[in-house]
Amino acid sequence: MSLQGDVCVVTGACGFLGERLVRLLLEEDKLTEIRMLDINVRPQLIQCLEEIRGDTLVSVFEGDISDSELLRRACKGASLVFHTASLIDVTGKVLYSELHRVNVKGTQLLLETCVQENVVSFIYTSSIEVAGPNANGDPIINGDENTPYTCSLKFPYSKTKKEAEQVTLQAQGEVLQNGGRLATCALRPMYIYGEGCRFLLGHMGDGIRNGNMLYRTSRPEAQVNPVYVGNAALAHLQAARALRDPQRRAAIGGNFYYISDDTPPVSYSDFNHAVLSPLGFSIQEKPILPIPVLYLLCFLMEMLQILLCPFKRFTPPINRQLLTMLNTPFSFSYRRAQRDMGYAPRYSWEEARKRTMDWVASQLPKERERIKVK
Repeated sequence: MSLQGDVCVVTGACGFLGERLVRLLLEEDKLTEIRMLDINVRPQLIQCLEEIRGDTLVSVFEGDISDSELLRRACKGASLVFHTASLIDVTGKVLYSELHRVNVKGTQLLLETCVQENVVSFIYTSSIEVAGPNANGDPIINGDENTPYTCSLKFPYSKTKKEAEQVTLQAQGEVLQNGGRLATCALRPMYIYGEGCRFLLGHMGDGIRNGNMLYRTSRPEAQVNPVYVGNAALAHLQAARALRDPQRRAAIGGNFYYISDDTPPVSYSDFNHAVLSPLGFSIQEKPILPIPVLYLLCFLMEMLQILLCPFKRFTPPINRQLLTMLNTPFSFSYRRAQRDMGYAPRYSWEEARKRTMDWVASQLPKERERIKVK
């Protein structure tokens, strides 16, 4: 079912996933208006979108997700919200209070605004990190939404994403001001890669500093299944289309879905190598130190972080949760998303890898120059 004629809001519209989603919406469905909400809107992006928008109006709402008046103006007259905006932090650099303000309170405020402004559909971009892995590193291989798993989240980013997801799903069926009902769902993408992925650039930069040798931080057997950004964006579009269909709306509302594609299961480190090896990067055969020793070092650095907290802000380069995540087999199927919302990956692994590699190759000279200058 098409979104033709709809007015939609995309939060985080200038982000890695948000920008790709906006472009997809302009290419696929003839919406009346797309409202881009972000804290920092790039003028060059708006200029590029002007060239492909056709008859769709593209409006800009620049500001913070906690600005209630901004949210009210953005949502007024809209029928659909894609909430992709989030503070992402895997190393602990961002204070918990800031993560909670943006990821949790921002989501709550946006949902409240949707109720006040009669927005009927709300799609939340969650994360695989809300599922785990747990501190024991218990694996999941090709799991699904019904796979039992015990996990007590301790890392601030994971906790705030999980809380925001719960708030979203609990808002399912809320009565709108006009008497209608709000439908919500949450998508849990795997690690998202593709053109614009800053994590890939970071790994490439580390490899350049290390003489074109990529660091190995994960065991080869710790396989995960990353998802290409084009397929992750498509899953959001399919969720929106399904929420427009009365029968599918009833099935999807209040549920979360894992979003993956046909990227072959691989460890995080070997994935980086698969994308960067054609550019002349090799990879360490094994981690610099055994994983148990690295885990102990992470613990000691975290203790140092606590001791230094009253005097100096110290962020360890890696922590126990991140090390566990990098070394735990953790993969999920997209079967339920396929069944309930008709999602099927559009880009094969071969095409996704080529598109990603071409983009990374275009960034390589700038990255080498940047590191040389430093």
